[in-house]
Amino acid sequence: MKPNLDRAIELLRGKERLLAFTGAGISTESGIPDFRGPDGVWKRVDPAEFTFDKYVNRAETRIRSWEMRKQSGVFEAKPNAAHRALVDLWVAGLLSGVVTQNIDGLHQAAGLPDEAVVELHGNVQRVECLECEAGWPTSVVMARVDAGEGDPRCPECGGLIKVSVISFGQAMPVLEMQRASELARRSDAVLAVGSTLSVYPAAYVPLEAKQTGSRYVIVNQGPTEQDNLADVIVDGAAGEVLSAFADALR
Repeated sequence: MKPNLDRAIELLRGKERLLAFTGAGISTESGIPDFRGPDGVWKRVDPAEFTFDKYVNRAETRIRSWEMRKQSGVFEAKPNAAHRALVDLWVAGLLSGVVTQNIDGLHQAAGLPDEAVVELHGNVQRVECLECEAGWPTSVVMARVDAGEGDPRCPECGGLIKVSVISFGQAMPVLEMQRASELARRSDAVLAVGSTLSVYPAAYVPLEAKQTGSRYVIVNQGPTEQDNLADVIVDGAAGEVLSAFADALR
């Protein structure tokens, strides 16, 4: 890892509009399993069982979804060294923003302001009604689930409620995609962390930055689908690598 780590630091040195694109691998050190790794969630659960259409039309899917949320560990997770390193880069004025595939809210919990984070796939910490658009902190709804409501409904209109996370088959948020594209076009370097870069349209974001002239560094444990496009690839734990970046670049 060391030679490539040094090369990546030199490549990023002097850059002042660094865009970070983060995936599940940045949060595994916080105890949240990734999706496509050897022990990933989708190795144990068929994602086809949790499409938006099935969630809306099948009570058993909604009940199982709430149970999986409760068992996921995401609500107990805390930011790790990688999240904190990105905050350090932000405070130093070197980071223009973070575009994340993650739904855990750990970038904000680490100290990044809301305006610095673009959540392409939503945030599990919020629940919304699919009919009247009322909303609540997820903790409020989970308390109802813990009390025995397997399929809680909206207390305002009786409609279906769902965590504010994009499910398979659900449209991507237009505003967030636009914000991500704008950050990509304005960046002078893009740092992809903890993503296999295989889920689109999210994975187009670092590609757009690369196509507009940004230098491209990938940090991941294992190969990604965009390795052939990166200027430098650092195979290592996100916390260790990003902490080294922050220490060297600030």
